[in-house]
Amino acid sequence: MLTTKQLKDIEELQRICDSRDKIQLKLNWDMLRTREDNENNDFFHYENGELVGFLGLYGFGSKIEICGMVHPHYRRKGIFSRLLTVSMKLITKHDNTTILLNAPSASFTAQNFLEKYPCRYTFTEYQMKWVTTDLLSDEEVTLRKAKPDDLDSEVRLDVLCFGFSETDAKQYNERIKNDETQQFYMIDYHKKNVGKLRIAHTDGEAWIYGFAVLPQFQGMGIGRKALSKSIILENRKGYPIFLEVEAKNSHALGLYESCGFQIFHSQDYYKVEK
Repeated sequence: MLTTKQLKDIEELQRICDSRDKIQLKLNWDMLRTREDNENNDFFHYENGELVGFLGLYGFGSKIEICGMVHPHYRRKGIFSRLLTVSMKLITKHDNTTILLNAPSASFTAQNFLEKYPCRYTFTEYQMKWVTTDLLSDEEVTLRKAKPDDLDSEVRLDVLCFGFSETDAKQYNERIKNDETQQFYMIDYHKKNVGKLRIAHTDGEAWIYGFAVLPQFQGMGIGRKALSKSIILENRKGYPIFLEVEAKNSHALGLYESCGFQIFHSQDYYKVEK
């Protein structure tokens, strides 16, 4: 578990880096705030009592994402390379792990580093914000809060839609259920469960994550109707609404754009070559 001071130090370093580089680092704050005591996923570099380098590991089943940062005044000193080397020694003990480096698309510092590192571009994750749009609520699709006996369905959706193994999906779902900032919803079509999504309330904002519909029910408009319901729900509460979605290119975002979402930021992911 990270200490209050460590979390404050990370937050301050991110503020400096984001402001200087005009970017938005993705540090998965929901995971940083809920680290377990036995986890060794965070690496720090202090100078004169100030945090000037940080790297975090974020596990999603058999996939590990890496994101880090170095204070602008301390760059070109090999700090990030050293943090990455130490973290990679821990990760590579697990042969079946997919390792992804995460960097804001607009970060020239990150791009210069990645050009020299043995990795290849895999996909981009887009952050999108909802702009007021007229939406209809269709009654054949319902959104309900998940119950304990929905866990098997949630695991199955992660396996079929996100490529998790069954074991990893179960462990992941059991862990995120402990996050009190998140609400979990099931998508039912004619009273049959066909999908899910979750909504996190952070800093006065609503973020939609984990949006999935079973493959055999995709292409039927169910996803758009479910997404519309979640937007209407959060809009009535007065929240600005955001979501994250992975895509190979911006053309794959038609569903979200049709509901009123617009891209405002993106993160590129690179697979580390072992």
